[in-house]
Amino acid sequence: VQLQASGGGLVQTGGSLRLSCADSGGSLDYYAVGWFRQAPGKEREGVACISAGGGTTYYADSVKGRVTVSRDNAKYTAYLQMTNLKPEDTAVYYCASQDFECGNYRDASIYDYWGLGTQVTVSS
Repeated sequence: VQLQASGGGLVQTGGSLRLSCADSGGSLDYYAVGWFRQAPGKEREGVACISAGGGTTYYADSVKGRVTVSRDNAKYTAYLQMTNLKPEDTAVYYCASQDFECGNYRDASIYDYWGLGTQVTVSS
């Protein structure tokens, strides 16, 4: 598994972004994908997770209702659609994978593979 997150950028408050997490190794369909973010001076926060088959999703309270996680296993890619973005969503966003199910999705230590992050900046 070789993950790469992309799709970040600068948006205004209320805007939307879709982040992608692509696996160039071609095996992401066996793994759950978690999304994390880390703002300057803050701990890494788990925000969402989707199981390997896509049938189970989890969302942190901080993003629930504004974020949708999905995946296209034929493309070995997972997505994080973010809407109604707020300045407090500004962070580097990372994707990570763990076997099949999300488990304790907010615990970064249980993920096996991590991609490089993508910066999301929300201006007020």
